[in-house]
Formats: sequence, C-alpha cells, structure tokens
Amino acid sequence: MTSPLRIALIGAGVMGRQHFQHLQNLVEAQLCAIADPGPRAADFAAECGVPYFADHQQMLAQARPEAVIVANPNALHVSTALDCIAAGVPVLLEKPVGVHLDEVRELVAASERRGVPVLVGHHRRHNPLIARARELIEQGALGRLTTVTALWQVQKPDSYYDIAWRREAGAGMLLTNLIHDLDLLRHLCGEVRQVQAITSNGVRGFANEDSAAVLLQFEGGALGSLTGSDAVAAPWSWELDSGENPVYPRQADQPCYLLAGTRGALSIPQLKRWHYAEDGAGWHQPLLQVQEGFEAGEALRRQLLHFIAVARGQAQPLISAADAGRTLALVEAIRQAAESGQACAPEII
Repeated sequence: MTSPLRIALIGAGVMGRQHFQHLQNLVEAQLCAIADPGPRAADFAAECGVPYFADHQQMLAQARPEAVIVANPNALHVSTALDCIAAGVPVLLEKPVGVHLDEVRELVAASERRGVPVLVGHHRRHNPLIARARELIEQGALGRLTTVTALWQVQKPDSYYDIAWRREAGAGMLLTNLIHDLDLLRHLCGEVRQVQAITSNGVRGFANEDSAAVLLQFEGGALGSLTGSDAVAAPWSWELDSGENPVYPRQADQPCYLLAGTRGALSIPQLKRWHYAEDGAGWHQPLLQVQEGFEAGEALRRQLLHFIAVARGQAQPLISAADAGRTLALVEAIRQAAESGQACAPEII
C-alpha cells in the first residue's frame, strides 16, 4: 500500500480551509503542517492536529512536506510557489497564478528548470459537467462554434467590502471572479485573439470595477460576450447556477454560458443541447432538445486527487502555470482595452 501523500497548507483563509475539508476525507493524502502568519492560523492548525508555522520557509525546512497547497493572498502566490519549487516540492497554487505577467514567466521558467510541477487551482475545469461540455464541442455536436454568451451577475453584500484590500485597485471582480469564467471560456472555446471592453465602478465608487462588458474574438472565429457585475440582484452566474458550492443558494434553471454553433447550441450548467432534426433545417422547423448526462463529482475533490497524481509523477497538470498565465494575460488585455478604448490582444506567455 502507498502511504498517504504528506501535503502542507500555506494560507489558512477561506480557500485553504475549503481544501482542508476535502483533504481530510481522502485516504490518498493527509495534512502534515500549516503555515500562515495570521492571528487565527495557529488555532486552526491545533484543530487540525498538525504543526503550525508562521513562516512557510521554516515549514518547508522542518516539516518537509511531499506537496504543498498555496492559498495565501494573490500578491504572494508566485514568491511562495518559487520557494516551494526551490525546495523541490510540487505545488497546487490557488488562482490567480500571479498578479503580473513577468512574475508568472519567472514561475514557468523555474518550474521547467527544476522539474517541479505546478498545478494552478482553476478548479472548475475539474467539474465533470465541464468535461462533458468540452467533449460535446470537440465531437462536433455544435458544428462550427459561432457565438458565445457568458454571464456573471451577482450581488456581493456590503460586508464583503469591510476588508480593506477588496476595495483597492486590482482586487475587483476581473481578477477575483471573472478570471474563472475567462479560464473556462478558453478551455471550452479556444484561445482568444483580441478583446474589447468597458468597465465601470459607478455603483460603489471603489478603486476597482463593479461592472464590465467584454467582447471576445476567439482564434477559431467565434465571437463572444461576457457581461459581469457584482452589484446586481440577478441569478446568472456559475456560483448560483452550477450548485458547485453549497454556500450559494442554487438557481438550477438558469444558465450562465450559452454556446451556439452551426449544428446546435448548448446551455451550461444545465447541459441542455438544442438541434434540428436534419442538417439544413431552419427557423420554421422545431428545435429538438436533448438533456446531456454526466457523472457528477465535486470539482475541488477531483482537483485534489489530480494533484496527488501530479505530485507523485503519475500525471501532468491539467492547468499548468503557463496555461493559467494565458488566462491572466487575457485579464490584462481586458484591462488595457477598457483603459484605452481600443481592441487589445493578450500577451504570449
């Protein structure tokens, strides 16, 4: 029998604790240490029954984990991951992969140079319904993908912004929330050639955006739109529609992505597919509806199992640092397009 993989956690905030909830239910791995300088982290480590370290480098040296989950603040992601790579420890790095493209390039180079894998936590790609949607697209069920409509529209409570950094530049919904949707659009629809965008902070007046409208041109020729706001009373978002996270009340009948092609269309997360009975039919003929099936599974749990395989050298990361860097480059292109009023292409990672 293979011994459980000894995984340390760097960052004991909301995401770190979510990872622990899934980790404690796996026989394939076990938590071996927690590193976080925060005032409540030591108590959390005591609850988990593992050693506590305020400094992650001390933890790497003394606890000697076989793998690490990095879930600390965004600005520390790359520097922390680099420390883990230097210690030869595989990393599951929470999204975003970084906050600047140059530091992501440094991370990619270090990972390749040392041969230490980095899996980035765009966990929605591990959701079986996304795997099924991608399979349908690749099988040609939609024909030539032509238009993509994506929605992320929710209302964050005022208390969300009691934490000061959430009101500052760079902490808006583009990097915090829409990056997930942009990553899925890349995963499902292919790379993005160029974007146009308008953003606004008109509702709250903070230093970051509370609304955004984005146009995307995909390399394959499809045209898309992503409309987002965290200041609206609306049911259209992955969080509310997918049921992936039980802390959000589910709106099961509402879509957040609508993909349409020359042979059919698909709504996500419902996985309802529409098509005509015969090719060449048109709007005078009834559309047929098919409910596509998939085997349900928790995305974060599946991500952890994948990470264990990556750390053991049994699999390549589904989302590498370079792959996640391309999503970050897309976010940066959207920011530049919104600021300049011009179409922008994502930088190459």
